[in-house]
Parts: sequence; structure tokens; C-alpha cells
Amino acid sequence: MDIITKIAEELGVGRKQVDAAVKLIDEGNTIPFIARYRKEATGALNDEQLRALHERLTYLRNLEEKKEQVLTTIEEQGKLTDELRAQILAAETLVVVEDLYRPYRPKRRTRATIAKERGLEGLANILALQMTNRTMLEEAAEYVNPEKEVETAEDALAGAMDIVAETISDEADYRIRIRELTFRQGIVHSTAKNAEEKSVYEMYYDFTEPVKKLAGHRILALNRGEAEKILTVKLEAPEEEILRYLEKQVITRDNKNTAPVLKAVIEDSYHRLIAPAIEREIRGDLTEKAEDGAIAVFGKNLGQLLMQPPITGKVVLGWDPAFRTGCKLAVVDGTGKVLDTTVIFPTAPQNKVEESKKVLKKLIEKYDVSLISVGNGTASRESEMVIVELLKELKKPVQYVIVNEAGASVYSASKLATEEFPNFDVGQRSAASIARRLQDPLAELVKIDPKAIGVGQYQHDMNQKKLGEALGGVVEDCVNKVGVDLNTASASLLEYISGISKTLAKNIVAYREANGRFASRNELLKVPKLGPKAYEQCAGFLRILGGNNPLDATSVHPESYDATTGLLEELGYEKGTWTPGKLNGLASKIKNKKQLAQNLGIGELTLDDIVNELEKPARDPREDMPRPILRSDVLEMKDLTEGMILKGTVRNVIDFGAFVDIGVHQDGLVHISQICDRYIKHPLEALSVGDVVEVKVLSVDLEKKRIALTMKGI
Repeated sequence: MDIITKIAEELGVGRKQVDAAVKLIDEGNTIPFIARYRKEATGALNDEQLRALHERLTYLRNLEEKKEQVLTTIEEQGKLTDELRAQILAAETLVVVEDLYRPYRPKRRTRATIAKERGLEGLANILALQMTNRTMLEEAAEYVNPEKEVETAEDALAGAMDIVAETISDEADYRIRIRELTFRQGIVHSTAKNAEEKSVYEMYYDFTEPVKKLAGHRILALNRGEAEKILTVKLEAPEEEILRYLEKQVITRDNKNTAPVLKAVIEDSYHRLIAPAIEREIRGDLTEKAEDGAIAVFGKNLGQLLMQPPITGKVVLGWDPAFRTGCKLAVVDGTGKVLDTTVIFPTAPQNKVEESKKVLKKLIEKYDVSLISVGNGTASRESEMVIVELLKELKKPVQYVIVNEAGASVYSASKLATEEFPNFDVGQRSAASIARRLQDPLAELVKIDPKAIGVGQYQHDMNQKKLGEALGGVVEDCVNKVGVDLNTASASLLEYISGISKTLAKNIVAYREANGRFASRNELLKVPKLGPKAYEQCAGFLRILGGNNPLDATSVHPESYDATTGLLEELGYEKGTWTPGKLNGLASKIKNKKQLAQNLGIGELTLDDIVNELEKPARDPREDMPRPILRSDVLEMKDLTEGMILKGTVRNVIDFGAFVDIGVHQDGLVHISQICDRYIKHPLEALSVGDVVEVKVLSVDLEKKRIALTMKGI
């Protein structure tokens, strides 16, 4: 298989682009580095394309390795024919390779192998060839051998039938066809083990859907219901059609002595050996595709959440709500430094509202707090009502925001949080995290395992390794798109920078603490264990503000500094007379871009990036994202009425719709059918996490705490 050509066809890009990307990956370059600084080589493949390329490259290389192993094994057995070799080499999936390898794979002791040990292979051959003039029991009588535990002709025939059944089961072409028929015509049916029992799976208590139409979220829900022993799930195949197909393939002669026996063998082979395996394979394949889809959705949601714009320069009061243990507060200054922490008890059972308001007023006055960041967990509704009362009593304008606190408790109990706040308890750490994730969502959320951030579905049921790798890639892409300040970034943030491992991140922070601020990017080479390759990968993504070289504050890579200086000289700027950000209109001064790029020894794409960066240095891509809704009044679920139009923030996007925070404790659901007038296959085509949208209330179910919303006709 020509892997490069195949990937190019799948991704719809040029062969040269894929070839260049593969070489760069093999040389140890990271995806963010290739996407940002090797555009000329790859034809500007973006990070998403490069990750898809890398995933397929890994799969196809593993496939080729598997083919080599299988060919070697079959050849060692002396059974490799030219036809079989060609079939194996042409296989495009691991499943097909396994099908072709099945007859030659060393087997555990089966009914067929026991029959062979008893000398019944000859009788099996007579049955398979279908050329006897005698009945099969007459043929079987000659194979009776009590010494080998073949007591009767019936015993002998049963053993021969087991051998033929396994031979049919091992035939790759049969399996491929049966798998195809089962997928195309099969039906998944689920029933409740106890129909009286109330559960979240009630819609699946008597559920039927064709395999080929089964949506990913349904597959994952059925799997979970089955794992929790609430549902029984069966895949019903087109059995009659499959059996007729097998009969046509196996019964090649009109022989009244063998045909009835072979029909029985075919039924046994299908029911006992083929059907259970095909069901496992198809359900496994469906699950894998559903997981891949769910992981992709989770990744998109996570990326949008991480890229939410920071609210900078404000003193924020973080509020971690609770009942019995009280609400934990943390005041954080504009740089993220914790100024004060305390606990108040405005909620049940203490209900010390007035006392709590006094504490809050003192904190707001003392630290000039302008924004309160409230976690959306237990007691957030009750906390919000206290906050709204408080805001009405204040003389200065203060607003509040409800933030998704998913993962805050995971972070606050982590080793990292303990190191960061050794003198705080988990509640104080959680409150600080809730405040900081409003100030800079990216810098704070990277401290939390992406799986705990809560913008996916069924994440705990998936392949955790695959999920972790995919989400890690999303975080890496986001951090590198934004870039980080080398002199303030935490180790948690630095470890996601291209080329920097956890160890190197800690070494950078330790070096900074021991030697003070970095004055230049070159100084990174003094950090222990940070060699030239790591420097090449990371330097462009690390910013140094107010350093020795103004280019160190931009995303221009050090390898392009000479070209950048040459560009500015060519355009009439003398050394020392320019600073990035004060070069507006630079692009308009370039008359012949192609010639200029050649003169500077760089590509046109790199020249474009340099010019853009000089005009708008270290531009934060998060500036383009919608800002959070700041509130000063409260809305309760009972206040909602049908037809009410509200503004809300998209909190989570899933296969069947999106959950929108409209300012009440319960997020409302906009079903996929209510998102827009045009047909969409997935909500992500129209919505992203963090989007601020207008919605209309369709219905409110106070008992079930469900709010149905629409975005149509507003």
C-alpha cells in the first residue's frame, strides 16, 4: 500500500503535502510547530488536518506491520499462495487482515481440533467434497474407533461436522459478506430487564433501530444501559438470507446424502461460530465509531471553552457555593494572585444571609472587587439570589457571572493545587480556581484533566487512552495558538507548549525562580536538558515582554529574525527605529511579495506571517470569541413562560442538541431540530461552546427540571 497516496486521497490534499508532513513528523517535529512554522513545506496544512494525518499514518503503518507478521507466519507454515499474498497486501483494514489470517492462526483446543485428533479429518473431507454414493452414517461407520473415543457412527459424523463447521467459519470471503449483510440489514433491539424500574434508559426499554442508522449517542447509551444491567441489547441479523448465501457457497453438488448434513453444518457454523463473532465485531466497530464521534465533539467543545476570551485587569471574587460546609470565597487580583479567602454561610442550614452580606461588602470595598465569579454547582441558585440582593445594596457597580465549575473539585484536591496553595483547604483552592478561570480560562483550565471539564458525553465509557490523547492534542493546539508569557507562565501551562515536556516545564520555572526574568529567548538554551531541538520547537510560542529583542514578544520564530530585520531594512526602516505594533500598513509597502520573499530566503507564507505579526504582535485569537454574559439580576425557573425570549451562553454541544445557560440553575436544551431552519447533521455545524445566543422558551417542566428552548423564528 502506498500510505502517502492513500492519506492524500482521504484528506483531499496533495501528495507532496502529505509526504512533507510525514517527513517532518518522523523528524520529531510537533503538530503545532509544523502547522505554524513549516507552512511552505506542507502547503499550509492546519493543526486539525495534521492531527488527522498523524492518526491515519499511525493506523496504516500498524496495518502494514500486521500484514508483514501475518505473511511471515503463514509462509513459515508453508501455506502462503500467491493469491493469498495478494489478498493480504490489498487489505485496507485490520479486520480484513484478521479474516484472512483466521484459518492459519494457532487455535486453542476447539471441537474441530479434538475431532481431528480423533482421526476424523478424512470423513470431514468426504462430507465437504459431496461425492459419496453412500449415506454419511455409512461413511462414518468406517471411522468408529473406541480407542480414540469414537464409539459410534453418530459420534464420528458429529466430529466431522464440527471440522467442516469450523472450516466454513474460517473462510474470509464468507465472513466479509456476512458482516456486510448484517451491517446493511441488521437491527439492534433493546429491552428492559425490569420494565417496572424507573431509569434514564426508559426510552430504550423497547427500542428497535436498523444498525446502519444507529446514532453514536444511542450506541453509547445502549452500551451503558447494558453495562449497568438495566438493558438487554441484541443485534438481529438477516438470518434466512445469510443461511441461503452460505448454502449456495458450500453445497456445490446435488447430493441427497450430503446436502441435508451440510445444511445442518451451516446452521451450526453460523449460530455457534460466525454470528456471535460478527455481532461482537459490528458492535465493537459501532462503539469505536461512536466513541470517535463523541471524542471529536468533546474536542471541539473543549477547544471552544479553552479559547473563551479572558476578562483581564479586574479584581474577581471567586465563589464556590455549598450548603452545610458554607460558601468558600477567594479574592484574586488582576494578575491571578490570591489576596484573601474566607467562608460564609448564607445558605441552608445556617441561613446567615445578613452576616454574609456584611463580610462580602467589606471584601468588595477593601479590594475594589468589580466582578463575582460563581460556580454553577450545588447551592449556586441560592448563592445567586443572595448576590443579587447584595448588588442592589452596593453603591458601586458590581456584576456577577455563573461559570462552569466542572473540574474545580478535581483540581482543588490535586497534587498541583496542594503545591500551588499549600496553606489552603480544598474549598479555598476551588474558589480561587473559579475566580481565575474567568480571568484566563486557558491558563486555569490546563491544570485540570481535560476529561473532568465536563463538555462531552459518555466520556467515562470511552477508550480512556484515545480520549486522553485527543483532548491533550486540543489543549496543546489551543495553548500554542495563544502563546504564553515565558516570565509568568505556570509549569502546567508550559508543558503544553510545543517541544516542552513536564520535566522541561518544571526546569524552566525552576531556572526562572533561581535566575530571575528571562531577558531573551536564547536564554532558554541555559535551562537544564533543554537542547537545540526543544528550543526550535518551543521558542516561537514563548513570549518575552520588555526583553532585549522586541521580536521576542512576537510569534516570529528566532530562525526568521535575520529575515525580519532584512525585511524592515528593505522597506526603509533603520535598526532601532521600529517596534512591533507600530508598523501598521507594512503590508501595503510590499510591491513584489514573491521577489521580496526570494531576496530574504523565506517562503511567501512565512513572509505573510511575519508581516501580520509585526503589524499586530502576539495578537490573542481569543479576542474574536464571544464574551461571557455579565449579570446583575436573577431569574428563576418558575419565572419562565412559554414564548419568553432570553440571551444565553452555550455550555455544552452534544449529538442531539445543545445545552444553554439562560440564567436559571438548570440549563435549557435546544434540540438539533430547533437550532436553525436549514438541515444540519450535527449541532456543531451551527453552535459552539461559549457562543452567546438568543433563545425562546418552548416549554418548562418544573417537576423534571427540564427546559425546552428553540432558536428558530426569533
